Amino acid sequence: MFLGMDIGSVSVKTAFLTSDGAIEGQEYRRHFGRPLETARQMLERAYAAHPGIRALGFTGSGGKAVADLLAAPFENEVICQARAAVHLTPQAQTLIVVGGEDSFLVLLEPQSQEDGQVRIRDFAMNGLCAAGCGSFLDQQASRLEVAIEGEFGKLALASTHPARVAGRCSVFAKSDMIHLQQKATPVRDIV
Repeated sequence: MFLGMDIGSVSVKTAFLTSDGAIEGQEYRRHFGRPLETARQMLERAYAAHPGIRALGFTGSGGKAVADLLAAPFENEVICQARAAVHLTPQAQTLIVVGGEDSFLVLLEPQSQEDGQVRIRDFAMNGLCAAGCGSFLDQQASRLEVAIEGEFGKLALASTHPARVAGRCSVFAKSDMIHLQQKATPVRDIV
C-alpha cells in the first residue's frame, strides 16, 4: 500500500494505492485553517487503517513542510496532478485544476507507450487575483446559499442564459454577482 497526501490551502486529501497502481481508497477533509493538525490526524487514521503502508509522499502548498518533518518525498502539485490524470485517464490531453488559492491549466503531450512518462506541453497559472479560485467560489456559493459540493456545479450546468461576470478580478466579479442578484437574475445563471 502506498499513501499520497495533498495538503492544500483549503483541504487535505489522501489517496491509497496498491503496488499495481489501483486506487484502494481516498479521503478529503477541509482543514479550516489547521492544515498540519488535519494532516496529522489523517496520517494517524491512515496508518491505523492500513498498517502495511510501504511508502508515503506529499504535495500541495503545505506538503513540503510535512515532507521535510517526516523525511518523506515531496513532489510539485502540477506534476502530481498530471501524473494522476494520465493514470486515471490515459488519453487525457488537458487538465484544469481549481484549487483554493490558485487555478491552472496543463496541456499534456500524447502519451508514449515506451516509457510511460508524463510530458507537459504547456502550463499556465492564474495571476495574483483570486477570481476563479476555489476559495472565491466557496465564498460566493455561501453568499448565494448554494452548497459548493454537489449543488454549485449542477446549477451552473442547468443555466440557459449564463450571466456575464468579470473573470479577472474577484472584487469586480463579486460586484457583478451582487448586481445580477439585485436584477433578479436566476442563481443558476449567476453561478
